[in-house]
Amino acid sequence: MDNNFAYLATDIGRLFRKRLDCAARPIGVTGAQLRVLLYLDRKPGANQVTLASFLEVEPITAGRMIDRMVAAELVERRADPEDRRAWLLFATAKGDELLARMGGQVEDMLDLALDGLSVDERNALISLLDRVRCNLLMEPETVEARHG
Repeated sequence: MDNNFAYLATDIGRLFRKRLDCAARPIGVTGAQLRVLLYLDRKPGANQVTLASFLEVEPITAGRMIDRMVAAELVERRADPEDRRAWLLFATAKGDELLARMGGQVEDMLDLALDGLSVDERNALISLLDRVRCNLLMEPETVEARHG
């Protein structure tokens, strides 16, 4: 099974989540909460449904997590100007500070994962994984049209 790239990709994701959780606990947050801050750093103003999809949890579960993060002053909700029923999520200054403190640990984790790979190999890996992701993001109809 180790030569199955889907299994390896899933296992690598699981191991990253496990390492994030271990790194986050000493500073008082969970790995999932750290992932929320990392996501909002890349996509400020995401809505709760998008965040839930990224975390692979139900929107209600994401909502409860966000409630705890709002109470801890790590995240804030702002009204969506285009949908009065929706909220947009942003990291607070405290959340940004926590993420900055964790940045070095996250970078160390990434370096460890890529240890032994040359710069060219790292770039090739990222390029190949991005192509796989793009393939998986395609709608089934598009895939059928490409392959006859």
